[in-house]
Amino acid sequence: MPHFDVEKIRADFPMLAALEGGKPLVYLDNAATTHKPWAVINRIRDFDSKEYATVRRGSYRLGERATDMFEQTRKKVQKFINAADPREIIFTSGATQSINLAAYSFGKKFIGAGDEIVVTHMEHHANFVPWQLLCQEKGAVLRIAPITDSGEIIMEEFAKLLGPKTKLVAVTMCSNVLGTVNPVKAICKMAHDAGAKALVDGAQSTPHMAIDVRDIDCDFYAFSGHKMYGPSGTGVLYGKYELLDALPPYVSGGDMINAVSIEKTTFSKPPIRFEAGTPAISQVIGLGAAVDYLAGIGMDNIAAYEHELLEYGTKALSAVPGLNIIGTAPHKGAIISFTMDAAHPHDIVTIIDHEGVCVRGGHHCAQPLMARYGVPATARASLAFYNTKPEIDQLVKALHKVLEVFA
Repeated sequence: MPHFDVEKIRADFPMLAALEGGKPLVYLDNAATTHKPWAVINRIRDFDSKEYATVRRGSYRLGERATDMFEQTRKKVQKFINAADPREIIFTSGATQSINLAAYSFGKKFIGAGDEIVVTHMEHHANFVPWQLLCQEKGAVLRIAPITDSGEIIMEEFAKLLGPKTKLVAVTMCSNVLGTVNPVKAICKMAHDAGAKALVDGAQSTPHMAIDVRDIDCDFYAFSGHKMYGPSGTGVLYGKYELLDALPPYVSGGDMINAVSIEKTTFSKPPIRFEAGTPAISQVIGLGAAVDYLAGIGMDNIAAYEHELLEYGTKALSAVPGLNIIGTAPHKGAIISFTMDAAHPHDIVTIIDHEGVCVRGGHHCAQPLMARYGVPATARASLAFYNTKPEIDQLVKALHKVLEVFA
């Protein structure tokens, strides 16, 4: 791959210069949330201090400029994921709200008793619980596609779950625990061949690889801003416009209406129909800056560098005595989940935290997946393009401290 100047990139992120317990911070919990570059921090500060106004409501110049900047972010996101139309981009508070929006609106319109929704065994709770609740409410059936021990969907079994009753398939593009990158383009085609719609949870894929929703041909695609170096409180639901236009609103109130009278209310066209109330204006502007920052580096460059880190990290961690990697699919994002014979994941996290190393321990909002592997929890190192091989070495060194403690 071409030279990737990670030190130059690290200089863009002020948090990476922090000390943790007097030791250099080694931040390896990027699947949970990512740090923000100066470009995002400064853009929000400048907007709040020089350009702030509410959007879509003020005909004065300041409000019109703020609205234009807000809508420019919509166009940036459209281009970033190659959507056909900016009206297909709905701003939400995060991937969780995006999926709940789809579940509520699509479910209200199209799901009835006896219908079936298919998810996989590796889904984050945010792409599992909303569908489970919808099925309970509607009398529909939730079907679970099984996975292999290495962490891949068993496609032959997945195909057997699809039929005339299937109304929706909801699948993660990249597992937040296993790192598995699923064949979502093929899955969407299978869903469509069965007459169903397809939603892709892109929370763990959008920050790490180039996304083309038209090539994937998903009907919905959800992701979060805070996992892609942008502000918390922002997210996106992409939906094909014809489908969005057929759906009822998720939340009602100001700004999403066409007309309100005593007798009835009529609603705006998408995306405004799904953006009731005052949005997270400053945060959305910051999301636009994050998109610009990622596009400037290049998603293919990011993916290649992170794959290099993944290979290095997998080899290094595999050499730690008694360490077991959970998720060994051949096509993975830069996520390494593991257990150690010597210690519980929570103990691992606590001990290595004293070495300045931040990883996550727990069920990672994926309890059905933990049950599938027969473990209560894992430790997880999730990498980003600002991480380095020496940081992985620090993780390995810290894990040897765990072995010393429990020797």
